[in-house]
Amino acid sequence: MADIPPWQRLLALLAYLLPWSDGLPFGRSLFGLFPALQWLSLPALPVVMLQQMVPFGGFLLFLALYLAVVRNQRVPYYVRFNVLQAILLDIVLVVISLAFSILLSPLGGGFAARTLSNTVFLGVLVLVAYAVVQCVRGKEADIPSVSDAVRMQLY
Repeated sequence: MADIPPWQRLLALLAYLLPWSDGLPFGRSLFGLFPALQWLSLPALPVVMLQQMVPFGGFLLFLALYLAVVRNQRVPYYVRFNVLQAILLDIVLVVISLAFSILLSPLGGGFAARTLSNTVFLGVLVLVAYAVVQCVRGKEADIPSVSDAVRMQLY
């Protein structure tokens, strides 16, 4: 793989703010226990504000990224790969969030629900951190199954 320019690395890195912004609500109970973790939410604030202030902001951001970046052949492959991977991670998080609201809402804020929520948050934290480090290095973040799906879509 050729050396990836810094501007492509930065754009690819910024794409992972989308799944990070949707993973933050899973960490609410951890934020209460460890207030220092709240600093991790700062990078995602612009995306969270867009999603809350603009009607259907999350959906519009998804469409903009998918149509303007992923399907645009003039955008470098490295950026398209990371944006699509971030979108797929975000879709998984939205499905998990819906499952939590339907299946775990009868449990309230019980121990099991908090534990599952914390596990999802920590998983998202690890995945996003790994992807960001790989973007800084100029490498593709190889996430099992997700990266394979991205490669199938881009070729």
